[in-house]
Amino acid sequence: MSSIRQEILQAIKDYDRIIIHRHMRPDPDALGSQVGLAEVLRASFPTKEIYQVGGPVEGLDYLAEMDEVADHLYQGALVIVTDTANSPRISDQRFEFGERLVKIDHHPNDEPYGDLVWVNTKASSCSEMVADFALSFPEELVVNQAAARLLYAGIVGDTGRFLYPATTAHTLAISGRLLEYGFDAALLNRQLQQISLKVAHLSGYVYQHIEADDNGAGQVILPQELLEKYGVVDSETAALVPLPGTVDSILAWALFVWQPEGYYRVRLRSKGPVINEIAKRHHGGGHPLASGANARDLDEVAEIYSEIQDLCRRFKEEQAAAPEN
Repeated sequence: MSSIRQEILQAIKDYDRIIIHRHMRPDPDALGSQVGLAEVLRASFPTKEIYQVGGPVEGLDYLAEMDEVADHLYQGALVIVTDTANSPRISDQRFEFGERLVKIDHHPNDEPYGDLVWVNTKASSCSEMVADFALSFPEELVVNQAAARLLYAGIVGDTGRFLYPATTAHTLAISGRLLEYGFDAALLNRQLQQISLKVAHLSGYVYQHIEADDNGAGQVILPQELLEKYGVVDSETAALVPLPGTVDSILAWALFVWQPEGYYRVRLRSKGPVINEIAKRHHGGGHPLASGANARDLDEVAEIYSEIQDLCRRFKEEQAAAPEN
């Protein structure tokens, strides 16, 4: 048993009020780890005050909703932040007002903020970490059906339904244990997968307008007029991100989504080339094969795509030069 997990459990025991945060623009893992942990703590310590806070859940309200918390409640509180590598991305900056801060995350630890920091980059998801944590202390922590459902959703979301390389035997074992709690996994999987008709129509556009080069670099740009034509907002485009990766010749790609503020949100994915260094150079970061960034305009969009092209070219050259096993 790692000492950091024991320290986190002790901190939880020491505080009567616990406020849990996650990152902006939440995905299933952000909500799954945040609210899954909250449900575990509510079931385990019914006399404690447990809150989950942050901005809008952006179409994921079938998973969870946020609590309204007054400023004064942070006084003397333990604050836990899940699934957030960098403090500027924490949704609701009042996380700094608590008495003690815990970071639980599976992204590279570029900013080790917090008094207690538990980072495991080998975990498939932060939800896997929280599930592992809860299941490791069976005499002190209670996992109920609500918590299991949320943690399973987070794992499924961040592993791409167990398709991504971060999926391990441990990931599957933890997921199997969560399934034992009897929530409707088939319904949950449908909720995670289904898209609106307008996003389905936009998917056709994405497939028709993938730009790709001979080395496996791909990109799709979703400009303002296109999003307005289909009536789609940024939060609805998450389902489009994996689509270029279904093309056999594409190794790494970016989806550039126009934002009302005028810049482009950049979603980067890869089947092999490490793309998070590109993200870091453009106001972002993330995992080696799944990252996010921002481009101020179409010139920076072109710059990022050029970097992806160079990365894929070098990757192929290194593969070609590597001795065969």
